[in-house]
Amino acid sequence: MATTLHPSPNRLAWIDYARGIAILLVLYRHIFEGITRAGLGEGRFDWLENANIIFYSFRMPLFFILSGVFIAKSLAKRGVRDLIVNKFNILLYPYLLWSFIQITIQILMGGFVNAQRGWADYGYVFVYPRRIDQFWYLYALFNVTVLYILTRERLRFTVWHQLVLGTILYFISSYVSVKHIDLGFVYDICHFYVFFAIGELISGVILDQQYLPRFSSWQLFACLLPVFAVGQWYFLQTNLAHQDNLFVEEHQPALFAVIALSGCAFMINISFLLQRYNRFKLLRIAGFHSLYIYVSHVLVASAVRMFLVKVLGIVYLPALLAICLLFAAVVPVLLYKLAMRAGAWWLYSLERPALKPQVN
Repeated sequence: MATTLHPSPNRLAWIDYARGIAILLVLYRHIFEGITRAGLGEGRFDWLENANIIFYSFRMPLFFILSGVFIAKSLAKRGVRDLIVNKFNILLYPYLLWSFIQITIQILMGGFVNAQRGWADYGYVFVYPRRIDQFWYLYALFNVTVLYILTRERLRFTVWHQLVLGTILYFISSYVSVKHIDLGFVYDICHFYVFFAIGELISGVILDQQYLPRFSSWQLFACLLPVFAVGQWYFLQTNLAHQDNLFVEEHQPALFAVIALSGCAFMINISFLLQRYNRFKLLRIAGFHSLYIYVSHVLVASAVRMFLVKVLGIVYLPALLAICLLFAAVVPVLLYKLAMRAGAWWLYSLERPALKPQVN
């Protein structure tokens, strides 16, 4: 018996495709910024920087929407207490473990990595997660999920109450950003809560099989494409004009929400189309393993980048980006598979995985 590398045939393929798209966009941003922070190819490849700006407009809202889609089903299955424990085990625990692992490695290799770490960074894990690179998302998703569960089940908030609360919090996040008020981890709760609520709002429709032909139609693709293109063009041009990649998000929050939601809708439509034609299965596998890719991709990409630059002498940015992307997507999945075979499941969760026959 061995743990499976592939998604179960009973899983909704479009969810894995959507997460696959989102995680690859996350990898792109983190790897691109790691390369440019190292002073490689700066100013020579504007089109790669433009892509980095565009991808930022919808990828994180997409993750929160996808999580919100399943909150009602998860509560019905597990109940409040067990679901919170589950989220601690699969979100907060790996966040804490891998944050400490990465910070420790960065301290020990201070002369070789971009980030300059000290003992204070261990404290940032709890209060200022965005100061320790990519891991803030897991902390934010845990906090948003727990708050959402408690308000939904203990305060009896309907999804409409949640949307109102989320909208208020969202505009608070914009205000504190413009005023340069650092709320630490609270900022991410405020900023993404509304997208989680939108996930629950659409769950009844998006999980209903009778709507499958509509969501996987080329007609919907044709309708969403121009909206997506115009929104991304505006997002890119406005941010470039202000020389601030966060200008639209922070100073035009209502417009950013529209751009982000149109981007999410377009990515979900593409995911349904991929499910319909059963293509690009490697993308689905990446989505299935998105959490495991997320926690270790920066370490993998950094090691690969240093080897390419310092040993092989490769400094051409497109080549570095492509190679690091490939390794950052594949190696964490292989590491996860090896960990499962070695009984080191505790590297990724406090919940021991059920053993299943290998699926090929």
